[in-house]
Amino acid sequence: MQAHERGFFTEEDSIEVVTGRNIDAKNERVRTAMDVIIRKLHEAVKEIEPTREEWFEAIQFLTRVGHMCDEWRQEFILLSDVLGVSMLVDAINNRKPSGASESTVLGPFHVAGAPELPMGANICLDQKGEDMVIHGHVRDVEGEPIAGATLDVWQANDEGFYDVQQKGIQPDFNLRGLFRTGPDGHYWFRAVKPKYYPIPHDGPVGQLLGELGRHPNRPAHLHFILKADGYQPLITHIFDPDDPYIGSDAVFGVKKSLLADLKRVNEPERARQLGFAGEFWEIEYNFVLAPAGNRMRLA
Repeated sequence: MQAHERGFFTEEDSIEVVTGRNIDAKNERVRTAMDVIIRKLHEAVKEIEPTREEWFEAIQFLTRVGHMCDEWRQEFILLSDVLGVSMLVDAINNRKPSGASESTVLGPFHVAGAPELPMGANICLDQKGEDMVIHGHVRDVEGEPIAGATLDVWQANDEGFYDVQQKGIQPDFNLRGLFRTGPDGHYWFRAVKPKYYPIPHDGPVGQLLGELGRHPNRPAHLHFILKADGYQPLITHIFDPDDPYIGSDAVFGVKKSLLADLKRVNEPERARQLGFAGEFWEIEYNFVLAPAGNRMRLA
């Protein structure tokens, strides 16, 4: 018996015995990751002390998750989302210097190739929903405007659906667009007030949420991807702070800094200038981009 084999398996020495077998791993990063996963999994099993039937049900659950995956749906990503792991990975990979805008998850409904639109364009193509105007500035951490920054924006409609979920009902690229800032870093566009919506919950992840007494809803939000030469890309949302699910996002995507201030505006002349029929919603939100190559690490 070689030294690294650490003897025979016992309940007390299970972690050392199992991780000891990995000493000849071809990839050190894989070995490190698996040693941590094995340790945490064994610690969990020792604390929970599942019955054989309970452990088999856990395996069956993961099997059902796998069976739900296809080219259109990734149930394992959904599981990662509702356990908060997706947001944790995002946070670790997007540590920012002080003052920079925070990121959040991309979500499954981004579509590449959205049309570039003139500043101020209305991304709502079917004229359904409550009118809204969104505006602000894109700046660097020193407060200087960033010219030529692109904002790729998309959102759900007033019923909580994205265009790709309602082919033949919503026009293609409805509530999507790409905008580019001018010399002053200013951006603005018109849209509609979004609504909360549920993540897919007709599969095993939805059943798990039900067992845990949790709802599947995401609070109303708008998506943004911001890019500019010399700066880190930013994938983020801005949220309606008055949404009923703002404190219990099913995928933990809400951060305090991403809460927007939605104002109901009753100014007939301004509404006319914006092309709105009456009262409308307004959001002013500024983005701050971190310089490229400035990824922060925790001590």
